[in-house]
Amino acid sequence: MLRYLILLLTLILPGASNTNPSAFSRLPAVNDRILGRWDISISTPDGVKPSWLEVERSGRDAVVGRFVGVFGSARPVAGIVVNADSLSFSIPHQWEAGDGELSVTGKVQGSGLAGMMTFPDGKSYSWTAVRTPRLNRSTPRWGAPIRLLHANDLGGWHSSGASNQWTVTNGVLSSPRSGTNLVTDRKFEDFKLHVEFRYPKESNSGVYLRGRHEVQIQDDYGNEPWNDRFSAIYGFIEPSVIAAKPAGQWQSYDITLVGRMVTVVANGRQVICNQEIPGITGGALDSDEGAPGPLFLQGDHGPVEYRNIVITPAR
Repeated sequence: MLRYLILLLTLILPGASNTNPSAFSRLPAVNDRILGRWDISISTPDGVKPSWLEVERSGRDAVVGRFVGVFGSARPVAGIVVNADSLSFSIPHQWEAGDGELSVTGKVQGSGLAGMMTFPDGKSYSWTAVRTPRLNRSTPRWGAPIRLLHANDLGGWHSSGASNQWTVTNGVLSSPRSGTNLVTDRKFEDFKLHVEFRYPKESNSGVYLRGRHEVQIQDDYGNEPWNDRFSAIYGFIEPSVIAAKPAGQWQSYDITLVGRMVTVVANGRQVICNQEIPGITGGALDSDEGAPGPLFLQGDHGPVEYRNIVITPAR
């Protein structure tokens, strides 16, 4: 009877006889030097632009990934063609100019990658990539808190563009309209950050940690959590709940960043607990994830106000 049942299962489930460890040893060869996460630098006429790529196996014979462009969120790459030491893929446009696809070709070059990237408008630029650093760090000892806003001037900050719409009055930093972003002169590595903010209905801003990882600020009161909404690490980590208040009220984030691990407390409620940030956010200042970086406040999306920005760096 037992032999009969085994034979019957083999006939009904033809794949059952292949569910042994040796079946997985026959996976097609993929150069391990291509797999992993990559910090990309794109050479353009306007200077070096940052990007990010993740390449990984999926199942028996597929290679998939995620990609972050110069702007926008992390997007899935359903299929990456890998041939020996080269890779290629194409994905639909997101926020780039043009209606075509974004196409990437590259190959192993030393310990990194290099290739060409063609944007949806048809323009092509060369790129290089290095492996993302692991940034494994133990809990640091904290230094003294630093208040980053003066009472009535922008001391310690600079605009990312030629013009500047930001002003400070009685300790309140204001961006009354869409314009340029605002960046701290000083750079930081690991830190705890307290920041308070207020926005009108349907407005949007963000706080970039080390200038590379955006914590989203957006009018999402009453919405379900998602990875591009209030208190998310934009495009990567969604909050457990939307703890936003209605627009027009002062709100707060308390953020701890140690290496790649981030915790976010929104309006007194922990919504992200010590989760890993895989890579840079679109709109990042650069892709040098191993280096200290500034804070920057997004001012190119909508009106917003900030106050009581206090950072406590690691010693």
